Amino acid sequence: MERFEVFPLHRYKHLTKQCCAVINSEWPRSEMARLHSLEASCDTLPTSLVLAKEEEKDNFKTVLGHAKITPIPSIPDSGFIETVVIVNNHRGQGLGKYLMHKTEEYMKTLGLNVAYLSTIDKQEFYSKLGYIQCQPISIYGGRLSINNSKMVSVIVPSRKTFMKKQLT
Repeated sequence: MERFEVFPLHRYKHLTKQCCAVINSEWPRSEMARLHSLEASCDTLPTSLVLAKEEEKDNFKTVLGHAKITPIPSIPDSGFIETVVIVNNHRGQGLGKYLMHKTEEYMKTLGLNVAYLSTIDKQEFYSKLGYIQCQPISIYGGRLSINNSKMVSVIVPSRKTFMKKQLT
């Protein structure tokens, strides 16, 4: 019987390169940049969570998925979930739902009450998990002002769908 677990990447640093490969299989980026981002994982935020399958031999772990939680400075009791991915040949088995459930549980242990995420093409998946479409937010701090042309860190609403879930 397969055994899956979700844990913070920084507690199993030896899995960082495996995790990098899983993310880059979906969203290619330089390995150096990706590794730098993954190495920032910590107990507070940002935290990279890894979904792994434990192999019976030698307690070896195979990375099957990833989700990252980052802080939202302008909404202190909230977190932004990003880089959610399941390896291609394991999709359709409920692992994405499992990873999201464990990500939300982890967020609650940090005292976070609301989860935000952004998606282009997975609205149906996130809706089934209880997420609702919401107004865009700035994940970089400060107030969102679409009219402020100097604010380049705001994700443009027409390119992304923002979704929100109250964690209870």
